[in-house]
Amino acid sequence: MTTTERPLVVGVDGSEGSLAAVDWAVDEAARHGVPLRLAYASLWERYESLTLLGGGPQRPAERLVSEHVVAAAAERARRRDSGVKLSTVVHAQDPAEALLRAADDAFALVTGHRGRGELKGLLLGSVSLAVAARAHCPVIVVRGDRAALTGGHGRVLLGAGEPGTGDAAARFAVREAEVRGDTLDAVRAWRCPAHESADVAVLAEEPARYHEDRAITQLEELLRAPLADHPAVTVRRTTVEGQARRVLVRHSAAADLVVVGARRRQGHFGLQLGRVAHTLLHHAMCPVAVVPQED
Repeated sequence: MTTTERPLVVGVDGSEGSLAAVDWAVDEAARHGVPLRLAYASLWERYESLTLLGGGPQRPAERLVSEHVVAAAAERARRRDSGVKLSTVVHAQDPAEALLRAADDAFALVTGHRGRGELKGLLLGSVSLAVAARAHCPVIVVRGDRAALTGGHGRVLLGAGEPGTGDAAARFAVREAEVRGDTLDAVRAWRCPAHESADVAVLAEEPARYHEDRAITQLEELLRAPLADHPAVTVRRTTVEGQARRVLVRHSAAADLVVVGARRRQGHFGLQLGRVAHTLLHHAMCPVAVVPQED
C-alpha cells in the first residue's frame, strides 16, 4: 500500500476531545491528500454476551451508541471538508488494541487528549497514551488552544533528537512544515553535566561552549537529509541550554504542532516513551506528534 493510499485514522468516541481530533484530522487529510477513516471501538459485544449468558438485563445498547457517534463524527467531517475521502469502521474490541491494529497500515493515527468517561483531572487519556507508546506509525494527540488547532502560529516545532535515532521525526516535521507552508522551528536542547571534571582537556576552559557546539553539529546533521529533499522549507535552528522536555513545552506555546521521536528498545514490547514525549503529551500547548524511529 502506497503512502497516499494509507488512511489517516482518527479514533472517535463522542467526547469533546475526539470531536476536536476529527476537525484536526480532516484538515490534515486534506493537506496530504490521503483518505480519512473514523474508527470507533468498544467491548459492547463481549459485555452483551456475558449479560445474556447470565440471564440478567441487557447492557444499554452500546451498538446504537457507537452507530450514533460514528454517524455524527462523519457528518461533522463532511461539513468541514466534503472533498476528503471518508470511511468509517466500528470495532467490537478494546479501543487501544483496535487503534493499534489500525495503525499497522495507517498514514498516521489521531486521537483526542481525553476520551469519553475519562476523569476530568486526567492530563491524558489512557487510550491515547497507550497508542502513542506502542503504535508503529506516527501518532498525533490533539490538544491546545484554538490558535494551535487552526494553524494560527504558522510554525511546526521539532524536538530534535540524536542523529540516527531521531531521523524519522525530522523527516515527518519537515514534510509537515512544507505541506502547511509553515516555518520549521528545529530545537535542540543541551546541558552541561555538573559532574564533569575540569581536568578533561577539551572541557577545561569552556565546558558549556563544548556542549553547545556539539548540539549545533548534531542539529545540522539531523536536518541535512530531510532538507535536501525539501529545500523550500524555511528553518529556524535553535540550541537551548536546559532540560529538553521543559524547553519544548515552553516553545509549544507558539507552535501548531510539536514533533518528537520514539525509539524501540531491545527487550521491551513495542515503543517506549521517553521523558520528553511523555511530558509533551501531558503538557504541550499544541498537538503532539510522536513518530517512531524506523528499523
